[in-house]
Amino acid sequence: MSSAPAASAPEGLDVTNIEQWYRTNIAHSAGPLHFDRLAGGHSNLTYRVTDANGMVSVLRRPPTGELLPSAHDMFREYRIITALAPTPVPVAASFGFCDDLSVTGGRFYVMGFVEGRVLHERTDVEQFLPLPARRRAGESLVEVAAALHRVDVDAVGLGDLGKREDYVGRQLARWYRQYQASRGATPLIDKLHDELVTRLPAQQRAAVVHGDYRMGNTITKPDGTVAAVLDWEISTLGDPLADLGYLLAMWPEEGETFATTATSPSSLPGFPSRAEMLSHYAAHSDLDLADIDVYVAFSFWKVACINQGVWDRYDAGQKAADGVDVAAIRASVDQLAELADAALCNAR
Repeated sequence: MSSAPAASAPEGLDVTNIEQWYRTNIAHSAGPLHFDRLAGGHSNLTYRVTDANGMVSVLRRPPTGELLPSAHDMFREYRIITALAPTPVPVAASFGFCDDLSVTGGRFYVMGFVEGRVLHERTDVEQFLPLPARRRAGESLVEVAAALHRVDVDAVGLGDLGKREDYVGRQLARWYRQYQASRGATPLIDKLHDELVTRLPAQQRAAVVHGDYRMGNTITKPDGTVAAVLDWEISTLGDPLADLGYLLAMWPEEGETFATTATSPSSLPGFPSRAEMLSHYAAHSDLDLADIDVYVAFSFWKVACINQGVWDRYDAGQKAADGVDVAAIRASVDQLAELADAALCNAR
């Protein structure tokens, strides 16, 4: 096995410099290294790295090109998985972080490779997760969320990860600004914003909030148990029920189809229902869940605002639309707003 020549080097990686960094910072590592690009991980570049001794790790760095200052925060991810390692929350082992841009042009971190499968799509479930394991997959996902929300943020050194108060209120303001800047033209979005502002429950405590907690951001074992939670780059402190509301909103039941790519493949047979997921969370948490439908409504509303922004970038020619159903993205904004309205009606 030899290093890839410069002409075929993996995107975003200076192989020679990365191998030197591994030798210096990763115990018992031996070059040359072999890199396999892993799918998923949003736009971040994620590689499975195998060294000459067969040791396997994962390297994760931002995409190449100009980035927003607060986007693709690799240190935040590394810091969080390091802090959560001694807790009941399953995370990959953290091996090292590099903030020297001269190594490969971007900050990166290295973590342990976790066996299992990321269940993004229905085909992932059909190929990997047998029917009897699907209920366990939903229950384990909920148990891990409850464990995350029980973590004492000060005890693990994450007490300064973000503002603790009014998480959902700040999110409402942020995403509404984004929506308005994206030529938003769905009256129901405006109505829901105003109603959500007046209906927000009091935040019960400050916890680590993942921000995109769903099956597609975890590694699942063949028996359905969550092996590790991934993609911590937007995590912060805030209202733990925002995570639960989002998990339930992105959890379609059998026969349902939601107009967003962020949903879990839970509409296949065997997975627990949303009501069963909620009941299972309640059995593992001391939080009051009486207002959970407000959080579900907020989650649908937020994804509608995000999809509006995605549509706007395509429509304005800022993103190449080859093979993308741009009209469907715009239609999803209306559908998600209607789902948010229905959830809010359930809360009345």
